[in-house]
Amino acid sequence: MQKEWYEIKGGKRLEGTVTISGAKNAAVAIIPAAILAGEACVLENLPFIQDVQSLKEILEELGVTVDYTDGGCMRINSSTLTTTKALSEAVSSMRASYYLLGALLGLCHEVELALPGGCVIGARPIDQHVKGMRALGAEVELDCDRNIVRARADKLVGAEIFFDVVSVGATINVMLAACMAEGMTVLSNVAKEPHVVDVANFLNMMGASVRGAGTDVIRITGKPRLHGCGYAIIPDQIETGTFMIAAAATAGDVIIKNVIPTHMEAVSAKLMESGARVIEGDDGRDFYLRVIMNERPRPINVKTLPYPGFPTDLQQPMMAYLCAANGLSTINETIFENRFNHVRELRRMGASISLKDASTARVKGINALRGAEIYASDLRAGASLIVAGLAASGTTCVHNIQFIDRGYEYLEKKLTALGAEISRKMK
Repeated sequence: MQKEWYEIKGGKRLEGTVTISGAKNAAVAIIPAAILAGEACVLENLPFIQDVQSLKEILEELGVTVDYTDGGCMRINSSTLTTTKALSEAVSSMRASYYLLGALLGLCHEVELALPGGCVIGARPIDQHVKGMRALGAEVELDCDRNIVRARADKLVGAEIFFDVVSVGATINVMLAACMAEGMTVLSNVAKEPHVVDVANFLNMMGASVRGAGTDVIRITGKPRLHGCGYAIIPDQIETGTFMIAAAATAGDVIIKNVIPTHMEAVSAKLMESGARVIEGDDGRDFYLRVIMNERPRPINVKTLPYPGFPTDLQQPMMAYLCAANGLSTINETIFENRFNHVRELRRMGASISLKDASTARVKGINALRGAEIYASDLRAGASLIVAGLAASGTTCVHNIQFIDRGYEYLEKKLTALGAEISRKMK
């Protein structure tokens, strides 16, 4: 099997305009949710990334008819569904496949699912998912020997469910199942992320009744059946943030189009605190953000929090940016365990980072990172290494870019158009 990596000749100022793709985190939930229609749905503005392709293959294994073009349009017809067993390697290797639990349980009242994998960034248990399905009346069995979860119900009945922790995955998964439960379901202590709202909007387009997404409480009135629809995915909040940080890290001037500025307020605030200018605008068709940086970053403190706080998925790129700050920055990761896997690689580039404990990093800024051979351990760690390589002096080779391909569409093409010297190599 051929291996690919990115070669980056750093130190080039990013300048120009980039257009953001559809949101990965929304897409990987909405694609399984389309099963609930029982007929055809057409999804637009999907990012052309590995996770979307993997979900296409998983749905086809279930008998669902899927037509997909690299133009970002996918037609999903679940009327041809032949099985509720999703046990393939593709399922177990992908975290977001767990949304099939809520979708298949809602539509068919039974599902057998390989426990999902994905990036190694902590335990990320599914206990809140299981709690929610059981509250709706499902019998749920975890087969730890075979790494499988089974769920079935004669019928699903609405319930009041309080999540012990704020979980995006559990909020969406239980929401999917509850859409076809009898009566009303009230979900409390829910996640408020933009992609939770996007999934709720999609469900409503299919005829569901979901109210309150984006607030602390979501109320769902179950329907006996849903229907097909067309729907366009929101822009990717994390891709937007990655380009914002990359622009600042390279002392650049970048206009980032097809964005929702309110989704980016926590990131914009931290970049401005570090000395960057962030300008919000509207060109008549799209909102845009312009990021301008002309100086060495000021040190800042960053704490990851559920939305609308600073996103955990941008903690790693932000750390790469702060490696060149003029002073000591502190980063506190409160969402996931083991999300400092990129620290060792940044140190290879000369970064001065100390770990106070498993959740707190202190970053003492240096004048500039230097190029090195570095290895991504997960998707967002990979993004941080790209940011580091763009800002560093010399040549950086980023390996294990299959992780990066999971979440970023045409990354090297977009960066090249902004003036970066980045190319995909293969051997």
